[in-house]
Amino acid sequence: MNASRRTRVALLVFAVALALVPLSGDRFWVQFAAKMMIAALFAMSLDLLVGYAGIVSLAHAAFFGLGAYLLAGLTNGAGLVSPLATFPLALAGTAVAALVIGFLSVRTSGVYLVMITLAFTQMLYFLFGEAPGLGGSDGLYVAQRPRLSAFGTTLLDLGNGRTAYFFIWAALVAIYLLLARTVRAPFGRVLAGIRINEARMRTLGYRTRRYKIAAFVAAGALAGLAGVLDATLYGFVNPAIFGWRQSGLVLVTVLLGGKGTLYGPALGAVLLGVLEHFGEKWTAYWNALIGAVAIATVLALPGGLAGLLRGSRG
Repeated sequence: MNASRRTRVALLVFAVALALVPLSGDRFWVQFAAKMMIAALFAMSLDLLVGYAGIVSLAHAAFFGLGAYLLAGLTNGAGLVSPLATFPLALAGTAVAALVIGFLSVRTSGVYLVMITLAFTQMLYFLFGEAPGLGGSDGLYVAQRPRLSAFGTTLLDLGNGRTAYFFIWAALVAIYLLLARTVRAPFGRVLAGIRINEARMRTLGYRTRRYKIAAFVAAGALAGLAGVLDATLYGFVNPAIFGWRQSGLVLVTVLLGGKGTLYGPALGAVLLGVLEHFGEKWTAYWNALIGAVAIATVLALPGGLAGLLRGSRG
């Protein structure tokens, strides 16, 4: 069995295993697996930037947080409950924010781009943390979870834990398939070319800045979707999700899992989630444990966890 086929089989088995988690009947593990799937979606969205376009951004927590807060605002302030309204509006708002931040950020490169994206994230962190109308440091509860009804009948209630779980599972699978197709399309090929040699791509006539902004918007909108799903799952949002630690952690997740693979960052999210959960029980220094595992993985598997599925250590 070649590496590509082995990877597809492993991913299929993993997806089926996730779909079977609710059968355990254990509410904790259902919520834990849902949290891991949201983290995986969040990491895959950043991989589009880091792994394919070669853009290292620390603004991803900003998009995640905006998605979550927009859902809370639309529900609490506008009284919108239907996911047919709240989800598109929240994603549209996040995409606009990504367009603005991306437009200003991609005019620079390297460490300057990293610092600009971090500055935007910190601005939003202090804005949402200190504005009483936005819940301040206490955050906000989502008054009602998204619910779709027709003719007095509830068709979809994301306040139900099992329903929310399968919705998140479906979103993860759909986004993975969408991104996998995108990176193989001409758009994805151009992003790869920009990552390898942007000057040559400009010489060939490609307007590289537009492609990078488009990648920024797409990745930001998907990060916003992860934030919306997180707010849906927990029914609560807090300004801590804008913290620079969140952006740094998802970047570590991508590098740990294997950038430029999509499934690698998803595996990295699962590994970090498991380490965090069990590490807290084993030792008070669980952050150091995560750091040690990250260092060991980078040294032993330069290609990240994805290298295990490919049968390669590099």
